[in-house]
Amino acid sequence: MSIVVTGATGHLGRHVVEQLLDKVPAEQITAVVRSAEKAADLADRGVRIAVADYNTPASFDGLLSAGDKVLLISGTEFDKGRVQQHKVVIDAARAAGAALLAYTSAPGTLTAALADDHRGTEALLRDSGVPHVLLRNGWYHENYTENLAPVLEHGAVVAAAGEGRVSSASRADYAAAAVAVLTGEGHENRVYELGGDTAWSFAEYAAELSRQTGRQITYQAVSLEALTGILTGAGLPEPFARMLAGVDASIEKGELVVPTGDLSRLIGRPTTPLAEAVAAALED
Repeated sequence: MSIVVTGATGHLGRHVVEQLLDKVPAEQITAVVRSAEKAADLADRGVRIAVADYNTPASFDGLLSAGDKVLLISGTEFDKGRVQQHKVVIDAARAAGAALLAYTSAPGTLTAALADDHRGTEALLRDSGVPHVLLRNGWYHENYTENLAPVLEHGAVVAAAGEGRVSSASRADYAAAAVAVLTGEGHENRVYELGGDTAWSFAEYAAELSRQTGRQITYQAVSLEALTGILTGAGLPEPFARMLAGVDASIEKGELVVPTGDLSRLIGRPTTPLAEAVAAALED
């Protein structure tokens, strides 16, 4: 039996593997990657490396074994049919007789187009017969803190979210939840709505940036069309820019407030405060 992590060299996947290494022997972990070279450091630590691609179903042949626990981290290729990509892993898990498949989904309250692929994947899982658990991850702190340069340059947080609030948490928090499920028992066919303990508004985020930088950072609320224009101007394809802007519309409606407390209960500690993520980003 192995714990198998897809997308293992991605932002979330690396956190998961690193935390698994603190819990189980390295030889019990399989990191599924597209490039063995990018996973060389994990191989050096004893992690089994399997090269496979969501777009090449045959690459998953024989990769999984009976009794494996699998973490399917949702793909990021929005233009390549993510539901079909995810089906490749689900089919492989069913054929192998996997003990559990955990999937990183989106909050059940999220109606933005970004969630459509997640709902499609959830439906496949329900129909597959594979014992599964839905990790409905809320928004990540890093979605905002990883690219502070333009915010600091212009002295403004720009969003089309009105006074909406976000229950974000760190990638490490969400990874810890996945690790708890993969190394624990009794999670089959459960749904976890995951989000940070404290929801924040963009005005509060701007105020926190101001406090930590000693500079005046304001929240500039814009229309969805304006935000789409800003994102396309920054080089994003228009369909993707509209999808991201649609998330702001959902935020304004309260769809990324996750009040369940599931995340902190799963990880056994409070979630990482936004202020801590801001401080870490400013140190980089």
